[in-house]
Amino acid sequence: MLATISAALVWFALVAYGIFGGADFGGGIWDLLAIGPNAERQRGIIADSMGPVWEANNVWLIFAIVGTFTAFPVVFSSLGVALFIPLTLALIGIVLRGAAFVFRSYAANDTTLALVWGRIFSASSMITPFLFGMSAAAIASGNIHVHNGVVQADFWSTWTTPFAICCGIFALGMCSSLAATYLTVEAQMRKQDDLVEAFRWRAILAGAIAAAFGLFALFRASGDAPYLWHGLTHRGLPFMLGAMAIGLVTAFMLIQRRYYIARILLMLEIASIFVAWATAQMPDLIVPDVTVQGAASPTPVLQAFLIATGVGMVFFLPSLWFLFAVFKTRNPPAQPHPLTPSPS
Repeated sequence: MLATISAALVWFALVAYGIFGGADFGGGIWDLLAIGPNAERQRGIIADSMGPVWEANNVWLIFAIVGTFTAFPVVFSSLGVALFIPLTLALIGIVLRGAAFVFRSYAANDTTLALVWGRIFSASSMITPFLFGMSAAAIASGNIHVHNGVVQADFWSTWTTPFAICCGIFALGMCSSLAATYLTVEAQMRKQDDLVEAFRWRAILAGAIAAAFGLFALFRASGDAPYLWHGLTHRGLPFMLGAMAIGLVTAFMLIQRRYYIARILLMLEIASIFVAWATAQMPDLIVPDVTVQGAASPTPVLQAFLIATGVGMVFFLPSLWFLFAVFKTRNPPAQPHPLTPSPS
């Protein structure tokens, strides 16, 4: 039971990172693809939207990494060996992305330098979720074998299969759709109708691309990831079908300009996708050799991990809620103070 709860907490952190961190990555993608006469305004609203919260979103990834290292060290070490290349490149992308986002803001008076840092920020925002998607596909494919603590996997072919590439593009599409949907709400709050329309169509297009590659990845899974395919067509089928249904309703809400509803539905879709994946390969953490019970740390370690997590969440969750409440709630237009003299 302790191992199962620990695994669920790590998975919850991954879901939260996909919902919040994924939108940050998508913002970088739209920063690169900002075009038209209002391109700079598009980049401006992306930077303003990400600025207050992007560092906080990385806490979920940190928790997932530390939680895996603590509760399932065999998984941590095995993935660190088998997926050393994509995970290292993804880590470099995260570091470059954060540094470039900050440096670009301080280089605003130097057009050339700001452009260079902007391109680094955008490129890192595309590369990192793509590599994460490919790594997830490798974990579920059954091509990583662990016997007596020894990892058997090809350093390249494990994560570069057609199935993995489709999953990487699917991750890019979902991040782009998340960001565009969130940005429609941001633009609507600022009463910038032209940006609302621009991001609305991008959200619909990115969602359609993600859906197409998701279906193609599902088709490829029957041959490239048979364990995952079997799980998705049995235990994970309700969640997979639920994610598809939510995706269609989300697109309809965007067409109907119901942006707040679309944002909530898209969060539920991401959560459903992760739950479908977890349910499909349960009880394996690395298909097919590493299970939740087999990889778990000793009971005292799991107990300490769960206690520390519970205490930490008491402080972290209210703080995170307050951060979003301050910067992401709809605020009424500023009213002049009654003691402020009239401009006339």
